[in-house]
Amino acid sequence: MVLKKKKEVQVDAFFLDQQQLENLQRFSKAEEQNLASLLLHCAQLSNGIQQIQCIKQIMPLVKKMDQNSACDPMVKACLDILGETYFSLSAKNPLKKVLASSLNGLPEQFITLAVQSFVCCLREELKTTDIHLYRKVLDNLASCMEDFSLGRASIKDLFEEVLQFLQKSLCDIQEENRQNHGNCIVQTQLMHDLLIAIKVSMTLVQKLQENIQGSLWKHHESFVWQSMCSLLKSSTNFLVDGTLLQTVQSTSGLAVILFTKAMYEPIEELPSLVSNLLLGSVKHAGLPAWFLSNCGTLCTDELPDSVLLFLCHGALAMLEWKNGSMGEDGEKLLLDIVSVLLSMSSELKECSMAMSLSRILAIWTNSALAALISGSPSLKIKLNGNSDIIGKLLEYIYTHWEHPLDAVRHQTKLIFKNILQIHRTTIIGSNEKSDPFFGRLTKRLLSLEWHVKGKYASLGCLVECVGTENILQLDRTIPAQILDVMNDQSLAPYASDLLETMFTNHKAHFTSRFQENTWIDHWHNIWVSPLLVILCEGSHDQTTYITDYYLPKLLRCSPDSLSYMISILQASTDVNLGSCSTRGALGALMACLRTARAHGHLELSNIMSNGLVSTECIKQGLVHQHNQVCIDALGLLCETHRSTEIVSVEEMQLIQFFMMYNLNSQSPSVRQQICSLLRKLFCRIQESSQVIYKLEQNKTKQELLEISTKSHPLGILQQYRHFMSAVCDRLFEALFPGSSHPTRFSVLTILGSIAEIFSAPKGQAQVFQLDQEIDSTRVQTLIQCFASTFEEVKILAFEVLMKVRDVAFNLQDYENVDLLFQAAMDLSTSTKPYDCVTASYLLNFLVHHKGLQHICLGKRVEHKPQMDENTSLSTVEKNTLAVIKLLLVNVEEEVFQAKKSLLQAAASFPMYGRVHCITGALQQLPFNNLTLVAEWKEMVAKLILMSYKLSAVVSPVVQSSSPEGLIPMDSESESTGRLQMILHEIQPQDTNDYFMQAKILKEHCKVESEKLADDRPMESICTEMRGKDRQTCDVTAQMVLVCCWRSMKEVSLLLGTLCKLLPSQAASEPSDGLITVEQVKNIGDYFKHHLLQSRHRGAFELAYAGFVQLTGMLSRCNSESLRKMPEQWLSCVLEEIKSCDLSSTLCATRRSAGIPFYIQALLASEPKKSKTDLLKITMKELITLAAPLNESSVIPQVHALNILRALFRDTRLGENIMPYVADGIQAAILGFMSPVWAVRNSSTLLFSSLITRIFGVKRGKDENSKKNRMTGREFFSRFPSLYPFLLKQLEVVTNTLNSEAEELKIHPSLFLLLLILGRLYPSPMDGTYSALSMAPFVPLIIR
Repeated sequence: MVLKKKKEVQVDAFFLDQQQLENLQRFSKAEEQNLASLLLHCAQLSNGIQQIQCIKQIMPLVKKMDQNSACDPMVKACLDILGETYFSLSAKNPLKKVLASSLNGLPEQFITLAVQSFVCCLREELKTTDIHLYRKVLDNLASCMEDFSLGRASIKDLFEEVLQFLQKSLCDIQEENRQNHGNCIVQTQLMHDLLIAIKVSMTLVQKLQENIQGSLWKHHESFVWQSMCSLLKSSTNFLVDGTLLQTVQSTSGLAVILFTKAMYEPIEELPSLVSNLLLGSVKHAGLPAWFLSNCGTLCTDELPDSVLLFLCHGALAMLEWKNGSMGEDGEKLLLDIVSVLLSMSSELKECSMAMSLSRILAIWTNSALAALISGSPSLKIKLNGNSDIIGKLLEYIYTHWEHPLDAVRHQTKLIFKNILQIHRTTIIGSNEKSDPFFGRLTKRLLSLEWHVKGKYASLGCLVECVGTENILQLDRTIPAQILDVMNDQSLAPYASDLLETMFTNHKAHFTSRFQENTWIDHWHNIWVSPLLVILCEGSHDQTTYITDYYLPKLLRCSPDSLSYMISILQASTDVNLGSCSTRGALGALMACLRTARAHGHLELSNIMSNGLVSTECIKQGLVHQHNQVCIDALGLLCETHRSTEIVSVEEMQLIQFFMMYNLNSQSPSVRQQICSLLRKLFCRIQESSQVIYKLEQNKTKQELLEISTKSHPLGILQQYRHFMSAVCDRLFEALFPGSSHPTRFSVLTILGSIAEIFSAPKGQAQVFQLDQEIDSTRVQTLIQCFASTFEEVKILAFEVLMKVRDVAFNLQDYENVDLLFQAAMDLSTSTKPYDCVTASYLLNFLVHHKGLQHICLGKRVEHKPQMDENTSLSTVEKNTLAVIKLLLVNVEEEVFQAKKSLLQAAASFPMYGRVHCITGALQQLPFNNLTLVAEWKEMVAKLILMSYKLSAVVSPVVQSSSPEGLIPMDSESESTGRLQMILHEIQPQDTNDYFMQAKILKEHCKVESEKLADDRPMESICTEMRGKDRQTCDVTAQMVLVCCWRSMKEVSLLLGTLCKLLPSQAASEPSDGLITVEQVKNIGDYFKHHLLQSRHRGAFELAYAGFVQLTGMLSRCNSESLRKMPEQWLSCVLEEIKSCDLSSTLCATRRSAGIPFYIQALLASEPKKSKTDLLKITMKELITLAAPLNESSVIPQVHALNILRALFRDTRLGENIMPYVADGIQAAILGFMSPVWAVRNSSTLLFSSLITRIFGVKRGKDENSKKNRMTGREFFSRFPSLYPFLLKQLEVVTNTLNSEAEELKIHPSLFLLLLILGRLYPSPMDGTYSALSMAPFVPLIIR
């Protein structure tokens, strides 16, 4: 049972202008409906879906008109308006397609008139000169050519004008793109416009023959010919322009071949021309002048790889490969294309290009299949499975079938499947199953280890060719071997797919050979019996993955096998009940029944009434000591194939029984599953109750009498209410004070689901509502959950309270809300870090209470009358503003006191709690819908200022060279002066000279208060807290550090949140925004300063979290100065690293502290689909610095190695970082030989992250496991530059070991080299086509 959200179709309505409405009113008739009155009625509707219904009535009305109506001015006016409407609608609006579909049925007598109207409208469209409106015109042209007869006729009439527009649009968009260089948002939009323009041009040229009669246009002076030359030239320019998006280049490759095919004569010579272009052997003498002048850039000896790739794609997609129409030259071109593609496979390192190559190779195999059907005998020999070309393709498959990119793996499977088809086509007439090529391939695949993912898909393809029976004859244990692999989740989906292919093929083989079901027992023995053994005795993971992946497929193939499974398992349930580590027969039975019911293979009521499964048996499952058995038994009750199936009384009783014992499960995954399954049950109750309500409304009394004998609908609803009420009682009972975290998590998650599922839209009958079960005690219980030390419990409690907040507030009196608010304010300044989180959730809940503003005003904030007068303002907005004002006043007061004594602040009023509450309150606000803009603008400015002040007080500690041991000593009477002097002293240094031991201050709060009172009278809450008891105040260095780094963290997150306010002004005037460009620049500089200066990991990691929010926003904003800031910051920091020396303030210890984070944030902000120029520039600089030519630049080298480590570990850079892995490995190995310890240390860390990046995260403990390894050929195909490098380094190492010196010298890099080589292994698939053999390494390792 899958829960799907219902998707509502949105249709934008169209509107007519005043002139059009007047025209329609003039022709419409009140007494009878004519075309004009129907259109007028349609235009007056504001709902798009209603307009669609109206438009569908046009054609029936028009068809009723007589022959003479074509002369009626009313018809002409209506057709004009329909034409204007068609061209005004957006391409994705369903109205446009409905209108085109209706007009396709226009009677013949009106077609000429309609074409005139459409031509007139299209002519106006083509006069567009505004580049921003080009996209609309292009979309309209595309729509006209897409199954719309009037549109095609209009384009035929205006063919030259359309060509001229396309020619102009391509040039204009290219120029605009050049002018907007660097503006990612505008450039991306222009790229998509350009793509559409090229596609429309191609569609137009493909329909050229039907638009222009004969070959008159091929006269070189004709306008059409000139336009075609222009389109060809533009397409060639786009193809070779590496700055454009890859999709644009790829489509241009298609266009170049298409346009050349349309223009080239004699057409028979086209294949040899394309061959020569790909092989770089074009002879200019034999080429037409027009081709040289427009495609001259392609007629060179060596084209870039990307251009070659897209030309190959163009040739495969645009030339006719069927029916042998291109003759021998076509066959030669086919073979040339594959040799060019395969030669590129080791050169293309960018992931997008590797994906394109795999896709184009798959297209080549399809073209080869098409060509083979009518191809010559020599082509069949050249494409036979034993040929060189197929051998090389198989090598490509073996190298790429475990590629990290999913798309490449998928295409590899398609290529393999097509290769088998190609071989089958070449041997038509002979016996496939005994073919030596298939036999050899099967044996080689079976000899591979089962951890190779590519093995599964390939074997699946082979099964379809040779049959399961033939493979089982080679090894009968294959099904058991595959089931054994299924304890690994990464392999389980592949294994289950292969098993499905095999058992489906095996069943088909038996049914075709035997008439009766005599074979079924044999089939069960092979495919079902091993499954049941594992379900009873297998490990937890293995049984779970088999149940999830394999069992549903087996039941879908053979639903009758369910009764066989039940009979086998039922026989041993009493004997084999299972244990906490194995499911036993009872657990296996529950798993089978659950899967069968969820997929619609059985009805629970049937098997319970038949006595196949008893209620006691299910109860045993619900309280089984094996967690998964409990889950499967619960799943059996909750999951059904139909989401509207009525929940029976027995099921409800069993669910209540389950909830008695299982709400406190200690396993997080079990808790998640319980909550998910119960959610499905509640959805069933809700949806089935809605069905009952509808039946009640529609049924007659007679039908009601008939159904009441079975089970009365109102009775079912009553049972549902009692059940849901009992469930809520049980849940609130379990939520007593002191209940465990697992119980609270389960209860609150389930309550959240109930509140969400049973929230009825107004006017809809609802079987149950959580509001009815809430009383003041239960509200108090939910509020007490905020005090939990687990934040997930606070979040869940907050979500439940928000769903029932109206009832909750009605049950809370004013004094109670006042007490809660006071508690929140006290908690916000607690020295326990989790208390401020509690305060934040409490305040976020209270801001929804109408009376909160008055409570705030009563506390501290100056009374502003205009806020009370304007009652239309949102309660939440007014309350949030009041709360933030109060928190701000308090935190400013505390910052002032912290300047005098940071120790006192750390002990009594750490400021981070207040700032955390401010950030939490801001995140709740709908910033695009604020009314008090002026007040918020002022508030944002104050918050930014406060952040800077707070940061200035605490930053010296986290920027100290040893923050963990630093404690500012400010106990003397001139405390302020001393503190300033010490803070001045501890300027960041890369040495440990300023390390001071942790000290404990023992002072009396009374004395401290007297000293502070001399400086300034105190009125804040902090004084009261300090004065309230006179015990000794112990302040450790750790307390000061926690106060400081948490304050820095909260300031960073607050500033990051404030930066998000900038996009709200992108569309409007800058004055309307809540934050100015200048403020954003200052915040950026603040982050830069602290990320590059902080020494404490907590401080810079969290400054990074705020900085990421800022950089992400900068790449999307309209202001060019802001958009270019990441690039400027990056170049500045790289320059600073390059010129780094001992006096630099950049931290060379602590793994370069915040510098890698800073650079990570800047690079991760680049749009994912861009050319990642910043990444390319940065990696080039860092690789150069990481492997320096001289020893003088040690600090830049350490920084470069540390930054590279962080970048290789960053998942957001994904496959874009892979082209630099080989250089990173070289830098790490060379750095390991450095005499400087810091360089060796950083090199080791970099090497470790690269090994993980290449081979994946090691999850098992088996050192000999081949899971985190790869074949030598695959490794060196992906990183070819490492082959000579590792070989050379290994030679140096062996020469060192074999030197004549007396003592044994072990080369430093030996360990790293052996670590890499130890993860490579030979494969049975290693063939003769790869130059990257492991053989040269063997003698060196033996030595």
